[in-house]
Formats: sequence, structure tokens, C-alpha cells
Amino acid sequence: MKKIILVFTLFFFHIAFSQQAEIFKLKKFRVSVLNDSIQETSGLNFLKGKLYTFNDSGNPAELYEIDKNSGKILKSLKTNTENKDWEALTNDGENFYVGDFGNNAGTRKDLKIYKIPFQNNQLQNDLTKTISFYYPEQNDFTSKNISTDYDLESMIYLNGKIHIFTKEWSSKSTTHYTIDPENFENQAAQKVESYKTGFVVTDTYYYEKKLYVVGYTKKTEVFLDIFSESESGIFFKENPKHFYLGSALTIGQIEGIAVDEKGIYISGEKFYSPIKKTKPFFYFIPKEKLKL
Repeated sequence: MKKIILVFTLFFFHIAFSQQAEIFKLKKFRVSVLNDSIQETSGLNFLKGKLYTFNDSGNPAELYEIDKNSGKILKSLKTNTENKDWEALTNDGENFYVGDFGNNAGTRKDLKIYKIPFQNNQLQNDLTKTISFYYPEQNDFTSKNISTDYDLESMIYLNGKIHIFTKEWSSKSTTHYTIDPENFENQAAQKVESYKTGFVVTDTYYYEKKLYVVGYTKKTEVFLDIFSESESGIFFKENPKHFYLGSALTIGQIEGIAVDEKGIYISGEKFYSPIKKTKPFFYFIPKEKLKL
């Protein structure tokens, strides 16, 4: 879907202080402008040391391997699935999981994740399976564009399960559910925990017992939260480290995050507002810069 952040005010700084966020200027870590082919990048994911991204709805159902040092496209991988609204990407080391579950209006009843085997640097498209799911708490499917609490743009794979983290426009929270990747019937997502982020979550990444969460507010503030895993698969018992990264007007609409031993990779899609147009940027933060 084509997402537009509503601009209600230009006074961005107050929220950073009110939420006691540490100011961290992401624009200092800009690497490049992303290629036009991935200007609607909506997530990042590492598999076997290689970095992958994709576009959201209205674009080809393809994955793209990109250079983690430059953001340049190295390879395109076509799938035989539909890109109704791809919003997240993760893997279990042998299979990619592509989340076709974008739901800005809260009306979808066809939430799905494509499980695509990946061998010898090639997608095994003929072995693709579909994981369908629903939220057992959702009873109302009337259209509530960017007001629903059942939107979704992020997931990770951990401990044999897919973990999803909702994008809650109304509550400004995220709810953590798990899904069984071996169940190909329409399954109920299992609620685990919730957290009041104060922003809508657009991507998550798990690395070395930490959950990295990015997102933004309707006022264009962009945030990064880093949660520590308090017990296996549980993240929200303690408050995170909370960083204010800047305004989407300057750094772009942040949609992707991935982490490795060197640092944090962040991508943003092109952003249009009544004030200006912002290009799709690619960023890299060396791990020592955040002092985690």
C-alpha cells in the first residue's frame, strides 16, 4: 500500500523529550539513495550473511539482494506469489518468510505469510507454501484507515515460531503474537505480550537476545527502541533503550531494520508530504555508536 504520514505539526522535538528519548541523528549515518527499483522498500533481512529487501504493494513480487556496504542491488529473485501488500521478511536459515499482511484499514481477512525454500542462492518457488492466520480478538472489519489496531508490518523467526508485532494506529502500541510455521490451515495468532511504544511499528529484528524496533508517528517523528530478551521469546517486561532518530521529512519513512556483528542497517522508502519529498535512503550505524 502507498503509505502517507499525516503532518499535523512541525514541532517535532517535544515528543522526544516527553518520552525521554535519547536524540540520535540518523542522517549522519546515511550511506546512499536506494535504486528506483526499491524506492518502496519495506523491510530488511539477513540470510547467510547476505542482505535482502523488497517492495510493498503495487510492485513486483520479488526479493532483492543488496550490498550491505552501499545499498546497491546485486540480484533480483522472483517469486510465484502475489504482492497484495508485502510488509515483512524473515527466515529460518533455510526458508524465507514473506509477510503479505499489510492492513492499514483493518479490513483484511486474508492475512498470510509465504514460506519459500531458499537453496543455492535461488528461491525454490515450486515448493512455496502459504501460512494463513487471523487475530482471534478482532471482531470488527469495518474500514478504519490508519486508525486500526490490526495493521502489521514486522516479524521475526525465533525458537521455531514466527513472531509478529502489530502496527497499532489507534493505541500507538504493539502486540506480540506467535504463529506456527508448520501449520498451513487458517490459524489463530497466539497473543504473547503488548507494549505502549508511542509510535507505530514498521519493522523489527532479533539479534543476540535483543529486539530492535523501528517506527514513526503521524507527526513524522521516527524512533528506534531496543528491547532486551528477559526470557526466551519475551521482550516487553523491561523498558527499552529509546532513541529519537529524526523526522521523516529529513531521513525518509523508515520501514526496514537489520542487524549483524558490525552494526545496524536501516532503510526508508520515499516519503511524500505537503511540505517536501524525501528520497529512499539507506543507513548504517556502527555498533559502537549506540553504545549498547
